[in-house]
Amino acid sequence: MKTMMKLPLATHRRCLLGALLLGSFSALVACASPSAAVARPTPGLASGDTTHGADNFYTSDRVTVQRVVFKNQYEMSVVGNLFVPKDLDRSAKNPAIVVGHPMGAVKEQSANLYATKMAEQGFVTLSLDLSFWGESDGQPRNAVAPDIYAEDFSAAVDFLRTQPFVDRERIGAIGICGSGSFVISAAKIDPRIKAIATVSMYDMGAANRNGLRQSVTLEQRKKFLEEAAQQRDVEFAGGETQYTSGTPEELSDKSTAIDREFYDFYRTARGHRPNTTTHPTLTSNVKFMNFYPFVDIETIAPRPMMFVTGEHAHSREFSDEAYRLAAEPKELVVVPSAGHVDLYDRVDLIPFDRLTTFFRGSLD
Repeated sequence: MKTMMKLPLATHRRCLLGALLLGSFSALVACASPSAAVARPTPGLASGDTTHGADNFYTSDRVTVQRVVFKNQYEMSVVGNLFVPKDLDRSAKNPAIVVGHPMGAVKEQSANLYATKMAEQGFVTLSLDLSFWGESDGQPRNAVAPDIYAEDFSAAVDFLRTQPFVDRERIGAIGICGSGSFVISAAKIDPRIKAIATVSMYDMGAANRNGLRQSVTLEQRKKFLEEAAQQRDVEFAGGETQYTSGTPEELSDKSTAIDREFYDFYRTARGHRPNTTTHPTLTSNVKFMNFYPFVDIETIAPRPMMFVTGEHAHSREFSDEAYRLAAEPKELVVVPSAGHVDLYDRVDLIPFDRLTTFFRGSLD
């Protein structure tokens, strides 16, 4: 079912792909701390564009938040925030949702907001830092490892299935931006993920192989691969680590509209976090070239999928393609007047009502 929502109108950078973005089970070893530290805007930065209800650091007095740590199958510690409605019937079995952050981001950027809002609707939710980012394990920092990113979603499901107030058979997932492709990758091989929603999805494989709107030629791709391979030699010999893509550190008169869109979130008080640069390592970023999340996407059925994208999102092509390839039941929600980053934090634009209806119907 394809729908159009009617909502209010709302540098250091070695660029591998020009202006691409820029984000074993161990029971309650989940070093669960009583509560998670409240993330707040970074002082001293420009405020950024906070129109249409932009509220990345939203908190709710109707939800409790607990920092948890659990192991993925590679024995790496994954750190997350567990959100539980205060009025939850803990003697019952309740539906739960895992929420993944944009590529290069951390859980405090967009994922916590979505987790909080969905917890207000009665779901147990878990935001997480993907391995190599934020508080989760992984060396070197900022490494690209699509298989491990997908594993982190499954590890989050492992964790949720141990919680006495969570229904083991009613767990879904939301992937924002790059995490949209990682959660699809996870769901293809993990049938415990019962419903999947993506928001402003990037297919990180296609984006790196082909660029936006097929703008990268084969010759350019080979040049990127050669550059990364040569850098491996440099770093193996002890040279300095190089980083690529992500959000620019500064804007200039040559900055693209996409540069400016990401900058306004990641480099301003609107969404900045000090524990991420958003820049992946140059040598590992080429691993996305071997990442094909949409291959066999139809095998996820009959588990339902929802793809949410902005009408004017530069990434819309990926949601459109995933919707085309996925089998029923599926739904494409296009948010009028919204761009890609708008759906990270603009509460007046994000269709939380549609997400709530989707997961209530899918996890019943």
